[in-house]
Amino acid sequence: MTILLSNAEARRIFLARQGLSAPPGRMLGKAGLLQLIHDIGFVQVDSIATVERAHHQILFSRNQTYRREHLAELLEEDGELFENWTHDASIIPSAFFRYWKHRFRREDETILERWRKWREPGFEEAFGETYERIASGGAVLSRDLKAEDHKSGGWWNWHPNKTALEYLWRTGKVGIARRENFQKVYDLVERVLPPHHHAPDVDHDAFVDWACRSALERLGFATHGEIAAFWALISPEEAKAWVEAHRDELRLVSVEPADGGKPRASHAFAGFPGSLGDIPEPPQRLRVLSPFDPLIRDRNRTERLFGYFYRIEVFVPEPKRQYGYYVFPLLEGDRLVGRIDMKADRKAGTLDVRRLWWEPKVRASAGRMERLEAELARLAKFTGVEDVRWLEGARG
Repeated sequence: MTILLSNAEARRIFLARQGLSAPPGRMLGKAGLLQLIHDIGFVQVDSIATVERAHHQILFSRNQTYRREHLAELLEEDGELFENWTHDASIIPSAFFRYWKHRFRREDETILERWRKWREPGFEEAFGETYERIASGGAVLSRDLKAEDHKSGGWWNWHPNKTALEYLWRTGKVGIARRENFQKVYDLVERVLPPHHHAPDVDHDAFVDWACRSALERLGFATHGEIAAFWALISPEEAKAWVEAHRDELRLVSVEPADGGKPRASHAFAGFPGSLGDIPEPPQRLRVLSPFDPLIRDRNRTERLFGYFYRIEVFVPEPKRQYGYYVFPLLEGDRLVGRIDMKADRKAGTLDVRRLWWEPKVRASAGRMERLEAELARLAKFTGVEDVRWLEGARG
């Protein structure tokens, strides 16, 4: 029998699975931070720091007792987290490292074919010498190996050792020991992660089973395509085959979209929704999400569940932008209610709000504005600036 899931229920389930339903002021601590990242699966890393680095903001939006030093200790000292790729560069629990070995093998088979389209012939020659340099000499930054006569450029013009470092990282031969001013410091993966995270190896079937189960647990309900896309570790065909092979463990769920249109067929584990327990109501506090927040990573799912269209316009020419360079979604309760364009001016010590947009049918009531002002004040403090400054015309 197919279970009909209302849109409101679907939103609350997904918010809970993505760590956005717990009280944001509860004490987290280092152990709680590790558990939070484990529960949501991964935290994307991005270099843009218009307000705050993506990974810090993702975690802060879920718990405002989050401390950056706890994340650094888990990554750089304890080895309980590691950096590698999901759909993009991310921070991942080291307990999952054994499953990433399958990704490393796949990358090893395909990455050179992709890179040969934009690299000069012979770039692979630096791979062995770069690995040996790290093995014998210890951790390095890319600039430590840069040839003096090589001109800087974008990703298409990496110097040979930079290409080698990225290859060794993407294929699991080296890891990120730490970052210095956000620059990766590479070292042998066996020196980055404790030995117990390297074993035991898992075979391919067990790997696919884990990838599908763990994705569905964190999504609550999903199509086979959404299951495959969650970690970006397996293909949609592999996820579809897994669903077919586990029909006895799964239930069909028909999910009502935000626009009230035709429900979308999805899958959930048997016992759904009773197995979820009481679906918590998310806090009514208004929160600012990172553009790279895992809640909105799947843009199509975001639009179906929340009726919220979102795109990052960093690479869109300014005259063609609908909103702005780097605009942050606003979450209130179980709804995405607006977006805000802002930037931290660290010299002036202010969080500058350039523009605010509310979604259609969302009223800019006094109470809602108070909640927004309170959240911006919390974010400003976390970012390290003193005041929130609304620029002329920012309120719309």
